[in-house]
Amino acid sequence: MHWQEPTKYEFSIPGRIVFGWGRRQEVGRWAARLGRRATIIYGTAQFAQQGLLDDLAEWLCHEGITTLRMELVEHEPLVADVDRLAEQLRQDRVGPGDFLLAVGGGSAIDLAKAVAAMAVQPGSASVQDYLEGVGRGLRLVEDPLPVLAMPTTAGTGAEATKNAVISSYDPPFKRSLRDDRLLPRVALVDPELSVSVPAAVTAASGMDAITQLIESYISRRAQPIPQALCLQGLQLAWSALPVAFREPTHQQARSRMAQAALLSGMALANSGLGLAHGVAAALGVHARVPHGLACAMLLPTALRVNAQVRQTELAELAHMLLHLPAGCSAEAAVQALIEAVEELCCRLGLPGRLSQLGVRPEQIPAIVHDSYGSSMQGNPRDVPEAELTGLLEALL
Repeated sequence: MHWQEPTKYEFSIPGRIVFGWGRRQEVGRWAARLGRRATIIYGTAQFAQQGLLDDLAEWLCHEGITTLRMELVEHEPLVADVDRLAEQLRQDRVGPGDFLLAVGGGSAIDLAKAVAAMAVQPGSASVQDYLEGVGRGLRLVEDPLPVLAMPTTAGTGAEATKNAVISSYDPPFKRSLRDDRLLPRVALVDPELSVSVPAAVTAASGMDAITQLIESYISRRAQPIPQALCLQGLQLAWSALPVAFREPTHQQARSRMAQAALLSGMALANSGLGLAHGVAAALGVHARVPHGLACAMLLPTALRVNAQVRQTELAELAHMLLHLPAGCSAEAAVQALIEAVEELCCRLGLPGRLSQLGVRPEQIPAIVHDSYGSSMQGNPRDVPEAELTGLLEALL
């Protein structure tokens, strides 16, 4: 396998990773290391209906930890959500001994990370003033409150990242609050929590993880440790995702997907991403396209765009995942990988055209303009706006 030459790099991961089927019952033990009062942020009403939130409160109570529940926020976090919940925490006089418990997909975890940071900053500035590329460039002064992250989907890997993705629709943007101190103190990954996730969410979030693993592996900022994690994550996810999609209660498939998503989060936090994620962010704010669906649709295009400059690496991935004959050329291997990704998306019932997701031709210029954030900076080669415009028009 091709490896990035180890020159100078840093590697950041959550303070503690607790992984395993059923280990959510240990939440009190790990939470007790963070504080004595937990503010719970959760991403779907289903958790309350199934009794999970009550179970969490009981497990925490056994360790002498009191709990507060924030209001339910089911959409991707907006600037207004962060500002409102941070103000609620300030009114609750948060301080030493307080921490946040995030239960849900990447949106809930990112919201918790952002609120944990903003609730303790001096003054009354909006989180927008701290976001990359859109605010006043403010830096976090005070250390964020600790966060314990419990993912319920296998996709974003937000439990292992040092940023929180925050959106706005007026003006439209999707940008990150980024700081090493946003890494969760504890990532408690219980694959069983993903069993009740709808099949469509399993498919989209799983393709998000696969996209992250591939883009981090070939990123212009790729590093040795993340590349090694990407290889394992791809081996796990490639075979497990179709099984988890067909058989929601399949323990091995769910565990492998949870592990792959966790590895993808660690990889992207240290190596960055690429074109698919850059465009996915713009699709989210301009056309309300769900993140995982956008990544799935754009991955084949991103592979074609980078096929020449990362031919060796992509051919190696193709041989690893598809078990191609030894005599297969690098060019043929990369083409086989692209076709296999398209076939996988089809098997998962994911749409193949932007128009199927509600994207209109007149939205393309704005989408292109806003695709050049931090993710695009990791793409292996520069993609001019004119080229990107043609690529997206071809996907309509």
